[in-house]
Amino acid sequence: MTDTTSLALTEVAEGVHRLEHAFVNVYLVTGDDGRVTVVDTGLPATWNLLGHALRRLGHRPSDIAAVVLTHAHFDHTGSAARAQSVLGVPIWLHGQDFEVAAHPARYAHENMRAWYPLRYPAALPILAAMVRAGALRVPGVRGTQHVQPGAVLPVPGSPRVVFTPGHTAGHCALHLPDRDVLLTGDALVTLDPYTGRRGPQVVAGAATADSAQALRSLDALAATGAGTLLPGHGEPWTGSVAAAVEEARAVRPH
Repeated sequence: MTDTTSLALTEVAEGVHRLEHAFVNVYLVTGDDGRVTVVDTGLPATWNLLGHALRRLGHRPSDIAAVVLTHAHFDHTGSAARAQSVLGVPIWLHGQDFEVAAHPARYAHENMRAWYPLRYPAALPILAAMVRAGALRVPGVRGTQHVQPGAVLPVPGSPRVVFTPGHTAGHCALHLPDRDVLLTGDALVTLDPYTGRRGPQVVAGAATADSAQALRSLDALAATGAGTLLPGHGEPWTGSVAAAVEEARAVRPH
């Protein structure tokens, strides 16, 4: 039986709730019709927690209208295949990440991952929690819907797609201008799982395909002017996006 007594569920903006599990964030965005968009799905063990979170908010799993993935890394797609098969919901993702979504263990990264836990011991409990949550057994997901950069998606919350490649080739952030919210995925995080470092930054080269491009993509985030940033890892940022981007640029990619 799943223990939900310490379910890490918080409202982080109007109609937007954060479910944190194993140092990975899942966001539930409620639309005007009461239905829900799930942004990123965490790791496989997050699936049951997602159901409990929905019920705590007065919803049922059948209220999920869509899943939108900021990118296709294993820690964000862990429950996507299950949502697709059990609930029959569409999975939205940029086409350049389709191949990674189908094969979660095959993704481009700049640096060898093996030495990170030795150099950054603060990352050890984070990576261990991710493994316990199923990081080594993420099923692939296929049949995804392509998100078009700049488009407003026809899903609850009507997020606008902000193309932010670098972490992956098809990474996209999601802007909710009516709520002054930007879901940054891993284009900008406030906790790097591979180093344990906190604060605004791009993710280490252990998981980032092109750090230089990721830093350039910060311009697209800044252009939204959003006041609240909701990252894929770490706590929400409630200062300006400009301030977060400035801090991220000052951090040397690891």
